[in-house]
Amino acid sequence: MGTSITDPPALTVGDVTLSCRDPRIIVPLTAADAAGLDAEVAAALDGGADLVEWRVDHFTSRGDVDAVAAQCRALADRLGAVPLLATVRTAAEGGATVVTDDEYLTLVRALCERGAARLVDVEYRQRAAATAIDLAHANGVLVVASNHDFEATPAEDDLVERLATMERMGADVAKVAVMPRSMLDVHTLLRATTVQFARARVPLITMSMGRLGLISRLSGQLFGSCATFATAGAASAPGQVPVADARAAFDLLRRLGGGPVG
Repeated sequence: MGTSITDPPALTVGDVTLSCRDPRIIVPLTAADAAGLDAEVAAALDGGADLVEWRVDHFTSRGDVDAVAAQCRALADRLGAVPLLATVRTAAEGGATVVTDDEYLTLVRALCERGAARLVDVEYRQRAAATAIDLAHANGVLVVASNHDFEATPAEDDLVERLATMERMGADVAKVAVMPRSMLDVHTLLRATTVQFARARVPLITMSMGRLGLISRLSGQLFGSCATFATAGAASAPGQVPVADARAAFDLLRRLGGGPVG
């Protein structure tokens, strides 16, 4: 049986449930050092973030795995009940650092074994992706498998297959972010989300980036996406809106009875 409005895929992380029936707001941290991260955490908490993502690729000391693990633990302690998603975004997918396969896996290992993150992002096309997913699960860390295209929007069937492949690989959440060149591209992303939502067994996070894709960030739950990324400071990708605006959009759709497609 496929997914329906009444029983969408859901994932509980501490006190937070990821489900398109109640979409969540994830705030990225992109500061380069501990002091900057501390300020960003305060802003994220004040803004009411449901989850927080630490973009490790922006961290000046990312080459020191001990420093990365220690900083991750410090962030998790500061966040308390707010789950932390740790992400090493590679340059190939829009990140701030170039890493080898071995370096990528070493960072993921440090985050999972010593970092205290609740979730870790794994780029599913990384050569070490399968190992990274197994490593995370062995340490009780949930996996957001991801794929990002900052140049274009792939065809609908391609997007659906990417999300399905992430699920087959063992991801706990499947995520894609793509760049539209027209509103038809935004439509493609939303249709692909709807198609995969109808058969997925894990929650989806999908978005069309930039100004054209704004509607996907604010109403993605209507198509099966369980969360959006919003800012309490610097944006980590084009098109992210402030937390308050994302929350207002979610609240409006909830009051008007908007829900995921079935």
